[in-house]
Amino acid sequence: MADGRQKLAENPFYILGIDVGAARVAIEREGQKLLGMLELGLSQARTFSTPLGIFSRDADQVRWAMSELRDPARRLGHELWASLPAAPLAEVGEAVPADAAGWPEARRALGWKAR
Repeated sequence: MADGRQKLAENPFYILGIDVGAARVAIEREGQKLLGMLELGLSQARTFSTPLGIFSRDADQVRWAMSELRDPARRLGHELWASLPAAPLAEVGEAVPADAAGWPEARRALGWKAR
């Protein structure tokens, strides 16, 4: 479980704050923008959202995220983990809203046929 939590918390798509469908040029643009904002010390660049909550961001993470997403094979693995929205998930024991309960399209998204 800790490995899965780490994959979500350190996902390049969440670090850069971009969608999994973002083009390479958009990834580079966002990364450069974040690096500039961090260099200037802007507070909105210091954090990013994941399904596990808010985490801090630094320039090394941004550079790492950009390099991870340049490699198509590594990008694909990160895309699978970044399928969840960046909004925090419900805490254990907390009621899950009806519109967020489960992932009904999971089988289809993973290539399984409906039974």
